[in-house]
Amino acid sequence: MKLEARLEAALSFIRADVHVDIGSDHARLPIELVRRDRVKRCVIVEKNETPFALARRHVVKTRLEDRVDVRLGDGFDPVSVGEVESASMTGLGVRTMLGVLDRGGPRVPPRLVVQPNDDSGLLRQWARANGYHVADEALAEGFWRYPIVSLTRGGGEDPAYDGLPLDLAVKWGPHLLRKRDPALRAVLLSDLRRLEPARRFARPEVLRDLDLVERALAFTSAEA
Repeated sequence: MKLEARLEAALSFIRADVHVDIGSDHARLPIELVRRDRVKRCVIVEKNETPFALARRHVVKTRLEDRVDVRLGDGFDPVSVGEVESASMTGLGVRTMLGVLDRGGPRVPPRLVVQPNDDSGLLRQWARANGYHVADEALAEGFWRYPIVSLTRGGGEDPAYDGLPLDLAVKWGPHLLRKRDPALRAVLLSDLRRLEPARRFARPEVLRDLDLVERALAFTSAEA
């Protein structure tokens, strides 16, 4: 099964005995995780009946019912504490993801892979406030460039941010910023083109965003 680039990138960050994918819908990512032996067993959680039924149909069609368990419920509610080692959420809005994580409590596992459809900086803020470190990151091509963030529970300050401008690293990703990732530079140049025409209106929020973009571009242009 060919996965979209964003799901392929998410898959590359996942390896576990038992994994849960929340909001899977089509079940493509869990099915491929099992087929490629990235996980031994996968749980799918769907909140509504229609995507729940769709996921079950896809799992049955691929004859993987013994390794992929589809459950109906809200976020981590259908998962027992300690049952899964890692979790993924892809293709959801960041505030939806944050709500799932905040409601998950002790059911949230130590490893997370998240692909929000909007501001990944809010997820990094959540991670810093909740004892998770940024283990790895990627930007995947698609309708736009999708951020994929791999998080691991850890103690103390996150070493991924060492030596980096904190506001830039939280917004765009410490690993992407440190690597001066070409896909990140493309995102920054696109943001600059979008924001530059509004500079003359001198709206504080536009000037703030422009400052962040210009500083990030300067950082990614400098020699390592």
